[in-house]
Amino acid sequence: MSRNFHVRQAAVSALRAWAKGHDYAETLVERHAQRRKLSSADRALLQAILLGVLRHRRLIDFWIGKLRDGKLDPDTRDILRVGLCQLFILGLPDHAAVHETVEVGKANVRGLINAVLRRAIVAKKRLQQDAGEESPTIQFSHPDWLYNRWRQAFGKADTIALMEWNNQPAETFARINPLRHGTPEIPGEPLENAPGFFKLTGSLPMELLASGSVYIQDPATRHSVELLDPKPGERILDACAAPGGKSFLIAAATGTADLLTCTDSNEKRLPRLRENLERLGCAPRDVAVHDWTQPAPADWHGAFDAILLDVPCSNSGVIRRRVDVRWRLQTQHIDALLVTQRKILENALPCLKPGGRIVYSTCSIEAEENAEQIERFLADHPEFKLTASRQILPFRDGTDGAYAARLETSA
Repeated sequence: MSRNFHVRQAAVSALRAWAKGHDYAETLVERHAQRRKLSSADRALLQAILLGVLRHRRLIDFWIGKLRDGKLDPDTRDILRVGLCQLFILGLPDHAAVHETVEVGKANVRGLINAVLRRAIVAKKRLQQDAGEESPTIQFSHPDWLYNRWRQAFGKADTIALMEWNNQPAETFARINPLRHGTPEIPGEPLENAPGFFKLTGSLPMELLASGSVYIQDPATRHSVELLDPKPGERILDACAAPGGKSFLIAAATGTADLLTCTDSNEKRLPRLRENLERLGCAPRDVAVHDWTQPAPADWHGAFDAILLDVPCSNSGVIRRRVDVRWRLQTQHIDALLVTQRKILENALPCLKPGGRIVYSTCSIEAEENAEQIERFLADHPEFKLTASRQILPFRDGTDGAYAARLETSA
């Protein structure tokens, strides 16, 4: 079998595992690439196919329905999804896409797969026209409930722009590390409104990453830290810190991590957090596991000048990067998250010094998790005031979605 066959086989296997809810797409790419010892180029193709199918899943299934009457078993459907993604989404050469994909199927279905894919090539223009007459949820492959929710919040035109944004491969951004000496040469373009950030245009600068001279980070992450406005000499808590991107920005702003405490609810994430921050030259004073839905340890009470709460959220602002979100998220998940977010806020309050400040942040674009969550909190805590907030929207701001709110107490 050719190496290209192994890429297609890996894509189908990863789709099967994903459908069973075992892992996130990015994890499956890594696992299947390692299992089959794929080259970097083949790994990139595997990722493009798997993420392409998941981004355009509903549209691809619409085309399958046009090409094939009757039921399909899950394996055959996944093989057709992989084939149509290559032909219609990625624009790969017809022969390679068909031949290598057909070979993935069992002997008794290869004829069917071959016939459907070759029919798709002949009918490509008509199939694309048919899709253009369907609802936006099929054209742009989003669940009906999410489209209707966003349409009510943002209007139809911006919702379609958001869905189009979500379906594009995510750009890669890097932040220069000011804690390292020298000015590295970055293969990319500096961002005008985000000092220190670059949009990468070439391959990943592996040597710069390994040395800690740069860190891969979306510019949307900066907003919460800018509102936190950390100062040298302040004791600061990053309560939901892993994998460390915002901790790095805090240390970069103050020049040190000596007074920084980082916590995370999952102990398994702490080694990566430590490793990232050590590589960046900003190993924090304290790293600890703590679930902030539970009360804080007594020795943290009244200890911090500033607290960053980057709380668990729906991730609806980062669907471009986390392609699973649109299919896994449900309204009841958001309802449960609202309770978790409020618990984290409440349990962080005793840890503030008098006159201290909290920045609450998410990577969500849902009002319930953001402005409305803060409104409810302020109604119950008149001792706090909202002094600044930012809502970042992908279709408007050209980055991941994010929200940040700065809450301050009187001294």
